[in-house]
Amino acid sequence: MNQRHYAHWPRRLPHSLVYPKTPLFELVETSARRYPDRTAMVFYGTKINYSRYLAEVEKLAGALAGLGVEKGDRVALYLQNTPHFAIGFMGILRANAVVVPLNPMLTGEEAAGLLEDSGARVLITTADLYPKAESACQRAGIEKVIVGNYADYLPEEPELEIPAGMAEPAPLPDGAIGWNDLLASAPAPPPVLVTVDDLALLPFTAGSTGVPKGCRHTHATVLTNVWGSIFWATATPSSVMLAALPFFHVTGLIHGFLAPVAIGGSFVIMTRWSRTTALDAIEKYRVSSWPNITTMVIDLLASPDIDERDLSSLVFVGGGGAPLPAAVGELLQKKTGLVYAEGYGLTETISQTHWNPPDAPRLGSIGIPVFDVDARIVDVAGEEELPVGEQGEIVIHGPQVFEGYWNKPEETEAVFFELDGKRFFRTGDIARMDEDGFFKIVDRKKRMINAAGFKVWPAEVEGILYRHPAVLEACVVGVPDPVRVENVKAFIVKRPGHEAVTAEEIIEWAKGQMAAYKYPRLVQFVDALPKSGAGKIQWRKLQEQERAGK
Repeated sequence: MNQRHYAHWPRRLPHSLVYPKTPLFELVETSARRYPDRTAMVFYGTKINYSRYLAEVEKLAGALAGLGVEKGDRVALYLQNTPHFAIGFMGILRANAVVVPLNPMLTGEEAAGLLEDSGARVLITTADLYPKAESACQRAGIEKVIVGNYADYLPEEPELEIPAGMAEPAPLPDGAIGWNDLLASAPAPPPVLVTVDDLALLPFTAGSTGVPKGCRHTHATVLTNVWGSIFWATATPSSVMLAALPFFHVTGLIHGFLAPVAIGGSFVIMTRWSRTTALDAIEKYRVSSWPNITTMVIDLLASPDIDERDLSSLVFVGGGGAPLPAAVGELLQKKTGLVYAEGYGLTETISQTHWNPPDAPRLGSIGIPVFDVDARIVDVAGEEELPVGEQGEIVIHGPQVFEGYWNKPEETEAVFFELDGKRFFRTGDIARMDEDGFFKIVDRKKRMINAAGFKVWPAEVEGILYRHPAVLEACVVGVPDPVRVENVKAFIVKRPGHEAVTAEEIIEWAKGQMAAYKYPRLVQFVDALPKSGAGKIQWRKLQEQERAGK
């Protein structure tokens, strides 16, 4: 096992943890017994304590069982950050079922493909998302759709600014099952039939071809990083987390939601990012921990009134998505006394495999392997381990690594290999390890664009662009952006007869065809795309030209 980093291990922490052998839903059950009156979540001023949280989880579990949900069935959450998600997540698990979290920014067509693949039987959403959810469920053959409203949990007198369009309740769509009605008439929850080794979560990632893949995570793999997060970030029952990252994403799920529930802490839910709301929440609720992506830190510190804000309650600020610029890290340290603790992980590892030690974080590094993780650098062309300082692919062995891709045995086999008698996962990311055991990302093995922390796969975007009648050929690359890390840019060869079409028309059309973070912000028309002798489009040439400023 790679132990080079042990010399820089966080003080007072063991190298290995002992993990509970209980299902995930017991986290809320335990915290409700220990701290029944403790605020579990805050939603723009509404405070839900652990006693109420558990009661609604059990009602939903009983209701889902009443709808015919059985052990191993998949139930999808197509939601922004709301109490519905926190209750829905635990309620699904308590019903012995499997959670399928979907990105609410996906179009109905995109969501439908994931619903079909997962085989979900029920979907939970909110009224504002229902038009997209309805079309997705029709295609996927899902007949039972549970619909809530933000107003179900919003206070009469909000303590934080509510995002536009959330305050007014929308009418229940025809044929949908109302959230409040469902909970009001719910039977008792079913008997517990699952163990820690049963499937609990099916989050979707994308492969190098851009085809989304479900990652099979058990209760055990998820619990590994929940407890790892708690100890690494020094969380306690008095901790208050700012839940600004989306819960459908593994980072927001683990650090903003499940970790505080496990320890009996509180989490302040932000449905949409707003630096003003984030600053207000930190001050009002004395937020102690803020998991984030680096673009949020950059935005928050750029607030005109940042010097007048009180950030003294923060004891931990960290995350990932992209390296934090040194100047921003220095400003954060000046304002809070904290050094940004950057980390690294994937959907396949249910968030962190690496994290900077809070005692001695290093800006620009993804940190060191966390509890029980054996991380190596191997030759990208094979499986030979490389010496210190050489760049190669990061491979991971650890208890948080997923079991494999859903319904994709060949893809699963391709990402695992054996080294020193252990099963290692190929991350697809290129990095190097220094003498102290700290890792630094160098490049990507896969063709992926990092748009403000979201993964955009060019092949998927290109496939959609080809639907436009004016597009003869398309090639999508990532171009540097000071705020979003990378922007999506499309090089397009026009089809004859469509010479009058403009870049603005293509961009506007694309907005309606794919999620907001995916559509091209930039479009450039060219006479021809560079191609190899075999006729393949040489996307790397275009990307290199853009990064060179040509």
